[in-house]
Amino acid sequence: MATIFVPKETHAGERRTAATPETVKRLIKDGHAVVIERGAGALAHYADADYEAAGARISSDSSAIGDADVVAQFSVPSASLLGRMKLGSSIISFLWAPENLDAVRALAARDLSAFAMDSLPRSTRAQKDDALTSQASLAGYKAVLLAATHLPKIFPMQMTPAGTIRPARVVILGAGVAGLQAIATARRLGAIVEVSDIRPEVKEQVQSLGATYIEVPGTVAAGSGGYAAEQTDEFRRKQQEVLRERILAADVVITTALIPYRPAPKLVLEGVVAAMRPGSVIVDLAAERGGNVEGTEPGRTIVKGGVTIIGDLQLAGTVATHATDQYAKNVQNVLSDATKKGVFGWDLADEIVAAALVVHRGDVRHARTRELLGLPPAPPAAATLPPSATP
Repeated sequence: MATIFVPKETHAGERRTAATPETVKRLIKDGHAVVIERGAGALAHYADADYEAAGARISSDSSAIGDADVVAQFSVPSASLLGRMKLGSSIISFLWAPENLDAVRALAARDLSAFAMDSLPRSTRAQKDDALTSQASLAGYKAVLLAATHLPKIFPMQMTPAGTIRPARVVILGAGVAGLQAIATARRLGAIVEVSDIRPEVKEQVQSLGATYIEVPGTVAAGSGGYAAEQTDEFRRKQQEVLRERILAADVVITTALIPYRPAPKLVLEGVVAAMRPGSVIVDLAAERGGNVEGTEPGRTIVKGGVTIIGDLQLAGTVATHATDQYAKNVQNVLSDATKKGVFGWDLADEIVAAALVVHRGDVRHARTRELLGLPPAPPAAATLPPSATP
């Protein structure tokens, strides 16, 4: 049996948490004890009494962290939190290890393990654990509603005695999970939707949702793991030419393009923003990674030349109840898979654990992070260690 502690999130503006009463029930059924810090679910509208009714113990503060075998939270852990964890224990959260080296050093110093929800493999088996996907789908939905709120027009066509109102035109850059949800939502609101994605395999998905796929001439560099790759300068030049025409005709632009552990590619340049019609709206879902739009200010909504640019960093968190439902289920799936007959332990031979357990008992296993820390490459045997019986 493991003791699982869910602290109250301390990151500014974060409303999500890592457990719901429903996932608490499932974890207890697996043989674990669950401790919830008082108020941890309040901003997602889950009361302490609901957790208690599900079988969790409520801790008045975060002091229970020192007794936990596993800490589960949403945000990147702070040095303070890691410093209070029990030696040899584990944390499940987002980590973005290459960008949070101090957190990695703290993990290594205290013999801790970290299962990073941002490092899951893009495989069918990992889908039930994939928090990036669950949160991106909600962000794509909310991005369209946010754009509709700021746009000084309506989305659908209307025929009235005073004349015909033409439907809004929406351009979506990136047809991943967030982009596909944005397409579906914008279409339901009655907009004309055009979509650009350098992966030709998504064309049918885009068209099946009633949107037009924007073709860019040239050879596309293939990516891996379901992500797009960085493209040649020549391809990017052609892409900019095609996109400029479509963006200048649009009322709304929603950008979603990301490359793992790298800055977001710049798809909408400053000159294009300056040429857009006043009243147009851009929602940059890549703001947290630097933004797809030149001029995006992460965490802020600004107006430049009459164009509203929204750089919200926690868009999925604005629908905190469903975002928590999804994330908590992802976490519960990770914990359930790591529990055999009531005993929790990381199986390093499991492909999901091998990819996402970026630090194990103080050993940094993530290749890019090892490089940034000046560590030698991990020995080949590190990927095929026998299952561990310790957290």
